[in-house]
Amino acid sequence: MKAVRFRIERREYLDFLIRQKDKKMIKVISGVRRCGKSTLFDLYICYLLSHGIDQDQIIDINFEDIKNEALNDYHVLYETVMKRRIPGRMTYVFLDEIQNCKGYEKAVDSLYIQENMDLYITGSNAYFMSGELATLLSGRYVEIGMLPLSFREFRNAADPDRPLIDSYNDYLMTSSFPYALQYRGHQQDVNEFLRGLYTTILLKDVVSRNQIRNVEMLEDVIRYLFDNIGTRQTSGKLAGYMTAHHRKIDDKTVDKYIQALKDALIFYQAKRYDIKGKQILETESKYYAVDIGLRYMLLGYQNTDRGHILENIIFLELKRRGYEVFIGQSGKNEIDFVALKNNAPVYIQVTETVHDQSTLQRELKPLQDMKNHYQKMILTLDNDLPSDYDGIQVRYALDWLIEE
Repeated sequence: MKAVRFRIERREYLDFLIRQKDKKMIKVISGVRRCGKSTLFDLYICYLLSHGIDQDQIIDINFEDIKNEALNDYHVLYETVMKRRIPGRMTYVFLDEIQNCKGYEKAVDSLYIQENMDLYITGSNAYFMSGELATLLSGRYVEIGMLPLSFREFRNAADPDRPLIDSYNDYLMTSSFPYALQYRGHQQDVNEFLRGLYTTILLKDVVSRNQIRNVEMLEDVIRYLFDNIGTRQTSGKLAGYMTAHHRKIDDKTVDKYIQALKDALIFYQAKRYDIKGKQILETESKYYAVDIGLRYMLLGYQNTDRGHILENIIFLELKRRGYEVFIGQSGKNEIDFVALKNNAPVYIQVTETVHDQSTLQRELKPLQDMKNHYQKMILTLDNDLPSDYDGIQVRYALDWLIEE
């Protein structure tokens, strides 16, 4: 078994795999590069070995390892797995970064129909489970989207006894990518790691995949989105800004670039949701970054918008907790997040501080105007406020983020 050099136990993801063990479903883990998918496989393989599974029942293939380059043909992959399986016993097959195997959907489909075959696959983009593979495997797979470390995971791994605000600032600067933790406190090393990761994602998952020729323009769009996390955007607005700054681009190209960045899982889109009409609005979405450390690495550390950065962190945490996350629209009022799960919405306002009375009233008003019994809260970096305003919770965001 290969050694795990640097690992953090990602309990929620590991529990997902354990629950799905031996079920006749393909287990799919998607997530941005270096978010911890390979380490998750290592952890799960350790679990299997400690629960009665023999090493020869496990086939573990990482398609980014050059020693597996011959397996990038789906015929060879299929034949290799079939030769190594043990008849009459369950074989656990791990195919990591499978999008690097040409025609992988055919191999996965053929392996799925074999007896005693428990399949696990990962990919570093949103489109590896689209198109032909999703059609072939419809109803035969379960998928979980993996994100880099949550604030709670980072704090527990780094220093669970530090004051929360110090841990939070460290989290932002070090980044949420697990591997960056070993460089904690050495910002130049953190930035070098993030620069290499960013370049790999840009070239492999965005430029090459989408045949983008104007890489300089693409990077201008990336910087714009990082600089404007949590603000309403349209392709026309972004194109207009770029053109005004002597970088002429049309709406369709902007749409193509944004879709490519979403597919590479660098950015997530939050669409607007009409609360009264209970329908999704297709105009003026917001975009949130998969990691704030990447934002700092690209834009520097000046003029940081701590309110929108906190909003970004809250958005990702809601996704980790299984919510569908939208921007709320109720008449003329906007609510930062409408988080939907099990048909029970939670309405959330996010702000750095509400010590100023006018700011507090501004954040409360959209929630007060909604006359329903669903949960409503304000999350802030203030930790010295009353916890309730006529049924609306006001919570210290960092306490909320470390909840189990």
